Amino acid sequence: MQKSSSNRTDRRRRSAKAAALAASAVMLLFATGAARVDLTMADPAAETLSGNYLAARFAGQQSDLDASARYFAEALADDPDDPFLLERTFALTLASGDMETGMEFGERLVSADRDNRLASLALGADALEKGNWAVAIERLKPANVGPLAGLTVEVMSAWAEAGAGDTKKALARLDKLSGEDWYSFFRSYHGGLIADLAGDHSEAVKRLGAAFAIDAGNVRVTDAFIRALARAGNVDEAKKILSVGLARAPGHPLLTAVAEEIAKPEPAALVSSPKAGAAEILAGLGAAIGRDDTGELAAVYLQLALHLDPTADLARLSLAEIFERTKQYERAIEVLNGVPDESPLKRNAEIQIGFDYNALDKVDDARKHLAKLVEEDPSDLDAVTALGNVLRVRKIFDEAAKVYTAGINTLKTPEPQHWSLFYYRGIALERTKRWPESEADFRTALRLAPDQPLVLNYLGYSLVDRGEKLDEALKMIEKAVELEPEDGYIVDSLGWVYFKLGRYEDAVKQLERAVDLKPEDPVINDHLGDAYFQVGRKLEARFQWSHARDRNPEPEELAKILKKLQDGMPPPDQPASADAGPAQVDTTKN
Repeated sequence: MQKSSSNRTDRRRRSAKAAALAASAVMLLFATGAARVDLTMADPAAETLSGNYLAARFAGQQSDLDASARYFAEALADDPDDPFLLERTFALTLASGDMETGMEFGERLVSADRDNRLASLALGADALEKGNWAVAIERLKPANVGPLAGLTVEVMSAWAEAGAGDTKKALARLDKLSGEDWYSFFRSYHGGLIADLAGDHSEAVKRLGAAFAIDAGNVRVTDAFIRALARAGNVDEAKKILSVGLARAPGHPLLTAVAEEIAKPEPAALVSSPKAGAAEILAGLGAAIGRDDTGELAAVYLQLALHLDPTADLARLSLAEIFERTKQYERAIEVLNGVPDESPLKRNAEIQIGFDYNALDKVDDARKHLAKLVEEDPSDLDAVTALGNVLRVRKIFDEAAKVYTAGINTLKTPEPQHWSLFYYRGIALERTKRWPESEADFRTALRLAPDQPLVLNYLGYSLVDRGEKLDEALKMIEKAVELEPEDGYIVDSLGWVYFKLGRYEDAVKQLERAVDLKPEDPVINDHLGDAYFQVGRKLEARFQWSHARDRNPEPEELAKILKKLQDGMPPPDQPASADAGPAQVDTTKN
């Protein structure tokens, strides 16, 4: 009871201190103005405890893990006994990737609170990284609270037991995992990896086969199962599984790599060491957490995975994605540069670096980076598409078309997955006034993927805009809307086609729905304004044009919008002036 009372007192003190810091920070905010908080200063320290706390909170709201960690560390230096500041500094330091300093903070934290779960997890991982297997298991125990943490601790502890040479004990620990239905996958997967690393091939095949049955679409599991089968001497079955995997994910670099691996006399297991096995659970869970949350927990899991296994490239790619989602593209590039040259995922990382340069508006760097990849291997259609898309989005259409053409020329026979290359080249050709070639590409894309709504939308609109094959064009766009009824851009196209055909009431109905779906798009707002004007709703038309004006339209469209706000539009019985084409969603990642 004394311990519980002490913990409650500590929590009250911690809450009071946090409240005091927050109050001081608010006072500083009103005194100095938040706009003057500069997170790019050479010296990140503010002058006061409350100033550093405010800056740390602000950086955290911006998802800048590095700056938030530095400011919390400065605040902690002013008040080293504050448990709240210590806990935040520890977590953010780990998330930013400073393992050495983070573990020092972790030791301080467990000295003050021996049951701290995150510190126990991190210190257990650190002991495992050092090969201190028994110590790792003990240090992990306090973190075993709740389904997610419980799974992490038990799997990592099993890998520690495998590291100590007790495979039987490790598998027994995993077999005891219960309480959640989704535990069964991890029991089978990590049990199979442990058995395979130990050379127990029949047990590895049995357990990894069970994991594969649960999630056959998981490329990582497929990779592990194929290797286990080949290592057990069942190469024919391994090749069958591989064939199915490649049919599902053609050209996937991990499956291509495992195809080469199982051709060797002695294929390697997926996991090379107990440390790498423990990294596997952290990387998998970190990636899953990061899909729903860009907070520091996902980053902590992924950084710990890389601490255990610097070659854990899937963890590296997932961590880079978190930085990209929070617009920290420089950090993403830094992380991706750590993927070694021999990794099957190296080119994926290099392509993503090109996208990150583009996101930083370093267009020349993006072009050079991606062009080098295409030059090295013109048949790498991922690199071709990446470069072409960067050029296309930057409106360098002629060069983009040439890049897509270089990729298309490497195809012996176009297959359904190649539809996007023809679609993208079709756009580039259409924007450079080469319509016959453009239409041919769109129709090739439709032949490869008959129900692809993006192609149906773009080709259908273009035909209507040119006054050609109107019945076919309208059917295309109506089918696209049927396939993607919640896509505001495609709904806008249908409304705009109705407008072009003089069906103004139908246009209003569709364009109102498009604005509901994409209220921030200037083109859609402009289109609705035009439709309102033509049905006599002139006040509402000016309202929509004003919205379009205020939503950052292209300069040439802005001039047209301003003219309509001043002069209105021609009446319905006169030809409408040339104007913006359909609002188009950009399918380039960045």
